[in-house]
Amino acid sequence: MNDRSAPTALWRPMAASDLPQVEAIAAAVHPAYPEDGAVPAERLRLSPNGCFVLERQGGILGYVVSHPWYRFDPPKLDTLLGALPAPAGTWYIHDLALVSAARGRGHAEAIVRRLVAEAERAGLPSLSLVAVNGSAPFWRRHGFVAAGDGALREALASYDADAVFMVRELADGA
Repeated sequence: MNDRSAPTALWRPMAASDLPQVEAIAAAVHPAYPEDGAVPAERLRLSPNGCFVLERQGGILGYVVSHPWYRFDPPKLDTLLGALPAPAGTWYIHDLALVSAARGRGHAEAIVRRLVAEAERAGLPSLSLVAVNGSAPFWRRHGFVAAGDGALREALASYDADAVFMVRELADGA
């Protein structure tokens, strides 16, 4: 079967039953950034409209976990939130991961567009994230820029020295 006849992978809302596959992908894609399974489960419970999986024929090829959060204050790695802030200052992309076979096919771009729409619906002025695994160039292509100062060092220290905090301001200021 060639790529043209391969079934299409589609983003759909994440369900609790997807969490074992999400955790397996996270372990494979981000081995240097382990998180307890309670972390994605809590994010799904707190912000179901920010959690999606990329599915093809019943298999999960990727996922995104995102939620409203404080501006310029990313959650530390492997930390439970307890609750979402009200008001929030940004739409925070906690994690976007795709298995290698799903990369380079426009899936990440599609979900970034969807997350922009979620941020706009929530009336938030920006999206933010911590880029890891050398992903900053990918995020720059989607309008994110490195941001922050020394005050972010403590939160970024839970990742590694190469982690980059990035922000994408929304054009209309939502």
